[in-house]
Amino acid sequence: MVRPSDQHATVTINSVIPRLLYCILLVMVPLTTRPVHARPAEQISSAMQISRDPHVARALEWLSRNTDWINAEQARITAIPAPPFHESERAAYVQKILSSYALRVSTDRAGNVIGELPGSQENQIVVLAAHLDTVFPAGTDVHVRKEGARMLAPGISDNGTGLATLVAIARGFHEANLKPARTILFVANVGEEGEGNLRGMRALVDEYKDRLKYVIALDGSGTDYITTMALGSRRIEIVVNGPGGHSWSDFGLPNPINAVARGITRFLKMRVPDSPRTTFNIGQIEGGTSVNSIPFRASIRVDLRSEQEQELERLETHLRESMKAGVDEEMAATRERGSFNSSGSQLEMGVHVLGVRPGGELAANSNLLAAVRNADTFLGNSSRLERSSTDANIPISIGIDAISIGAGGASGGAHSLKEWYDPTDRLMGLKRVLLTLLAVAGMSPADAH
Repeated sequence: MVRPSDQHATVTINSVIPRLLYCILLVMVPLTTRPVHARPAEQISSAMQISRDPHVARALEWLSRNTDWINAEQARITAIPAPPFHESERAAYVQKILSSYALRVSTDRAGNVIGELPGSQENQIVVLAAHLDTVFPAGTDVHVRKEGARMLAPGISDNGTGLATLVAIARGFHEANLKPARTILFVANVGEEGEGNLRGMRALVDEYKDRLKYVIALDGSGTDYITTMALGSRRIEIVVNGPGGHSWSDFGLPNPINAVARGITRFLKMRVPDSPRTTFNIGQIEGGTSVNSIPFRASIRVDLRSEQEQELERLETHLRESMKAGVDEEMAATRERGSFNSSGSQLEMGVHVLGVRPGGELAANSNLLAAVRNADTFLGNSSRLERSSTDANIPISIGIDAISIGAGGASGGAHSLKEWYDPTDRLMGLKRVLLTLLAVAGMSPADAH
């Protein structure tokens, strides 16, 4: 493009030099305006190209021949309890397994188990991760039993499947002597579920973010989806404290449970939009010591989710205002009953943010998305893009390419005591993970194997 400031010079040149030279100059002008630092987009190998490598073929063959071992490993991992914030026993077992595959294995401050496979480009890292924790409290029976093809136990799929696939892929690399171009971290991370607030992935990203190129989170089963959109969420606890007392002799004193009930009634009247999709769930209500006691404490825990941050803000504000109004109503009722005194009849409300999961979306032209799509095409698999709240939220929210995918097979009853997993078709998931990982990690030259 000829800038306005160049117009006078153009007229002068046109009047003193041949038209041919002028035309040549006009052709050259756009060339000088191109960015000198422009770089071509990174090229990734296709799944078909990758599968032709003899080392990759050996890894794929090993996975095909050892699904029984993988299933048994999944049962062993699942049978080790991993309640929220108490994943250490399961972590120790996974660390022992990864240590046998010639990886540099360590445990970070958060409790993540990290098995490092150095690449020829150690300044860039690709993470393959599966979370260790379950939603089930200590004391839950996690013994694995079988019914036909199905394996049944709390946490057998979420995330026994992801962890079994993590160790299987690591072993496949070892058995086939696969050497990546980018360093790969095989990570069994803590704190994905509930109030864990993604603390394991937060610590991992904080430690490696300057070198972190791609993150693949394995979460549950299936091969029919790719989570590329991070669903934002907030977990809020509301606590109401009061004087407490006897149900008969102290009748009329402010009751924290009454206050909470009044607040919930107000909150539930709020309408949420279908688009952006927004949801809420009152998941826990606690309070009281006996049926004939006025409680001195009551609390609720609420899960808020939305595709848009603005709606999350609106929802949280409404929750806070509703619960405060509930407290005010209960105090007004106390005054009407003549039971109020300034020294000991007050209710106090506290709000605690238990967790905040940031939202975001993976770019449509991401190489990571192209890699998994290419693997799907090669394997004859169909998948959809979806939005969810996973470990991928953290890297996506700060611009690091990340996805969450299932590890293969079928499952049902997630987060329930009747959870089950059917490994019949898990091989598709294993191959999909391996080919996607190699596409973005790259492979060292043949003479480096």
